[in-house]
Amino acid sequence: MKDYIVRGTAANDEIRFFAAYTKDVAEEARQRHNTSPVATAALGRLLTAGAMMGSMCKNDSDVLTLQIQCSGPIGGLTVTADSKANVKGYVNHPDVMLPPSKEGKLDVGKAVDLGVLTVIKDIGLKEPYSGQTHLVSGEIAEDLTYYFAASEQIPTSVALGVLMNKDNTVRHAGGFIIQLMPFASEETISALEKKIAEFRSVTSCLEDGHTPEEMMELLLGDLGMKIYGTMPTKFSCNCSKERVKRAVISVGKEEIQSMIDDGKPIQVNCHFCNTSYEYTVDELKEMLAQAAR
Repeated sequence: MKDYIVRGTAANDEIRFFAAYTKDVAEEARQRHNTSPVATAALGRLLTAGAMMGSMCKNDSDVLTLQIQCSGPIGGLTVTADSKANVKGYVNHPDVMLPPSKEGKLDVGKAVDLGVLTVIKDIGLKEPYSGQTHLVSGEIAEDLTYYFAASEQIPTSVALGVLMNKDNTVRHAGGFIIQLMPFASEETISALEKKIAEFRSVTSCLEDGHTPEEMMELLLGDLGMKIYGTMPTKFSCNCSKERVKRAVISVGKEEIQSMIDDGKPIQVNCHFCNTSYEYTVDELKEMLAQAAR
C-alpha cells in the first residue's frame, strides 16, 4: 500500500475526517535520522499527524509546523508539512533507548514525558498563527486531541500508530483525525463516542490489512460516510546547497571569516532530512563577499 491521505465526512457533514497510511514516510525518517525504535515511533506519529494537518490547509503556500518541547529523554520533536502533505521532521535525540511499557509496547509517553506542544500555521499573514498547549500524556495522539479542544475549540479524536518489524524497520504507520462540526447533534456525538470507545488501535487495524478507507468505515460506516478525495503524502525536504548557503551567509561576516581562517572546508547538516552540504574555503570567501554587500 502506498502512502496517502483520505478525507471525507459523515452524519450529514456533522463529522469530518482525515485518515492516513504513512509507512514509507516513517521508514524514510528512520533511515535518514537513524532513529531508535521508540524515536521512530514518536517521530512517525508526529509526521503522520503533520501530514494530515497539512492537508487541511487551504492555500498552496500554507505551511504548518508541529513542535514538541519536552522533559523526556527524546528532548523534543519538530515536524513541518505543506498543503500537499509533503512532510519532514526530526527528533532532538534520535538514539534514545527505553524499556517497553507495561503493555509491552514502545514507550513513547515516557520518551516524551511532560512538556509543551506548539502548532504554528504560516498562512501568509504578517505573523504566523501559533497555538500552544501542555502535553497531557506524551503519547502524541492524546496531546493533539487536547490541543484541538483547548486551542482551536474543535472536539476531535486523534489516533496515531507506528508498528515496527523485529529488525526495527517500520512495518505499518498511519492514523486518523475525526472532528465534530459545531452543529453536530447529541445523537451523532453519542454514536461517534461509542464507536471510538470500541475501536482497538490504528496499528491492529493496519496489521489486519485494512486501508484508511476501511478503517474509517469501521468507525463511521453506520453514520453515512462519504469520501471526498485522496492525496499522496511523502517525506520531502526542500533544502538545497543554495538554500543552506543563504543560511551560512546569515550568520555574519565575523563567523564566516573565522571559518575561512580555519583553512578547512565546512560541513552543514539539514536538521530535517540529515543531508550534509560541504563548502570549500573558496566558496566561503564568496559567501563573505556576499555578506559584506
